[in-house]
Amino acid sequence: MRIASWNVNGIRAAIRKGFWDVVRDLKPDVIGIQEIKANEPPEIPIDLTGYRWYWFPAERKGYAGTAILTRIRPDDVKYGMNVDEFDKEGRVITAEFPEFYLVNAYFPHSQRELQRLPFKLEFNKTIEKYVEMLSKKKPVILMGDFNVAHTEKDIARPKQNEGNAGFTKEERQWIDAFLKKGWLDTWRYLHPETTDQYTWWSYRFKAREKNIGWRIDYILIPNHIKHWLKDAYIYYNTYASDHVPTVVEIEPKP
Repeated sequence: MRIASWNVNGIRAAIRKGFWDVVRDLKPDVIGIQEIKANEPPEIPIDLTGYRWYWFPAERKGYAGTAILTRIRPDDVKYGMNVDEFDKEGRVITAEFPEFYLVNAYFPHSQRELQRLPFKLEFNKTIEKYVEMLSKKKPVILMGDFNVAHTEKDIARPKQNEGNAGFTKEERQWIDAFLKKGWLDTWRYLHPETTDQYTWWSYRFKAREKNIGWRIDYILIPNHIKHWLKDAYIYYNTYASDHVPTVVEIEPKP
């Protein structure tokens, strides 16, 4: 089973730049999309009619939002976490499948001068409680744009970015503590020493051309299902967004 996560930075713009070509090439069974920035889902091309959308836009037009595109029909879909301040921004959408929950999340950005850092840290606490609750029933796969580079291996210029949004002590401490509670960063688990593969680059200063990037997009699984994991990789063959998809291959089993 191939599962992908991708911040498209606006689905309409991504479609103009080749979104559907990525779906055709990658052939994901399920792809979690963040930052859709649109109230309505786009029409699915006729050659991809096996897929269906589950769409959770923000109340504010042209902002945030999450979605799931899948060719495997989920047993159930939940929109939000029952917390209005996050749900009105379309931050979390959950699909339930027979063997697991798939939680697709768009974590808040702390913004310049860290204006939204308290909001983000509260979101972190809330989603942690949410996935803990779901985990009591079945395993949870947590994916999305976490808007944080976990370690210095996950960012091209760690020293220059210390204390900046996405690389603050508070954000990094949270994801570090969260992982230590029994979660596996799938890509890092299979690439423990790699230091030059990223999922996001600024549009400025030819950052992608120079590979001055950040790895801020993750697919996490509980440690106790790591035997499901067959592969984890970053898909670079697209410029449809300032992010690229991160992908796992899993085989759910007892």
